[in-house]
Amino acid sequence: MSSDDLKKRAAEAALEYVEDNMIVGVGTGSTVNHFIDALARIKHRIDGAVSSSEASTQRLKAHHIPVLDLNAAGPLPLYVDGADESNHSLQLIKGGGAALTREKIVAAASEQFVCIADQSKLVDVLGTFPLPVEVIPMARSHVARELLKRGGQPVLREHCVTDNGNLILDVYNLRILEPARLEAELNNIPGVVTVGLFALRPADLLLLGTPTGVRTLRP
Repeated sequence: MSSDDLKKRAAEAALEYVEDNMIVGVGTGSTVNHFIDALARIKHRIDGAVSSSEASTQRLKAHHIPVLDLNAAGPLPLYVDGADESNHSLQLIKGGGAALTREKIVAAASEQFVCIADQSKLVDVLGTFPLPVEVIPMARSHVARELLKRGGQPVLREHCVTDNGNLILDVYNLRILEPARLEAELNNIPGVVTVGLFALRPADLLLLGTPTGVRTLRP
């Protein structure tokens, strides 16, 4: 069974958490694309979606699912998104698709965060996947130097500008033993817009696609 099949399996399972007349927060990425396609089957039951990226917005609109502004929608009952890595506390690394800032905003505004992923994304310690950090362009070098001081190897993501007009530094060689502490510390570096650690606001539920079905993990 391919990893794409496992992603689809997890994405389909997330439909169980969608209730009638709900506004659903929708993340970004290959696993979420499967969720959007599945959501289209029950779009008559929901009031619309709040999207975390231009790419997801386009896919939602292609399915004729109304896309609402977060400021107008208010607090959301549900946010569904993928992850590049998750530990067993459901603290995540996200941002492989460069949508981390908007994803973090929508996650923060949501009562329940359901993460969907294939089984390869579950790890004991975060950091094998390089940690994305969104930076304001003028601060790129300063932030890179600060990341070096903390033992990371920052690499500018080539040909990548976020939906917010910023750059991404991918930080290699981090072994993240205290994700919440590191998230708070990196967020305080001037010029950092946000960091791809979702530890201060982890997922509430992880739906993990496996060859034998979907595992449901709680922190």
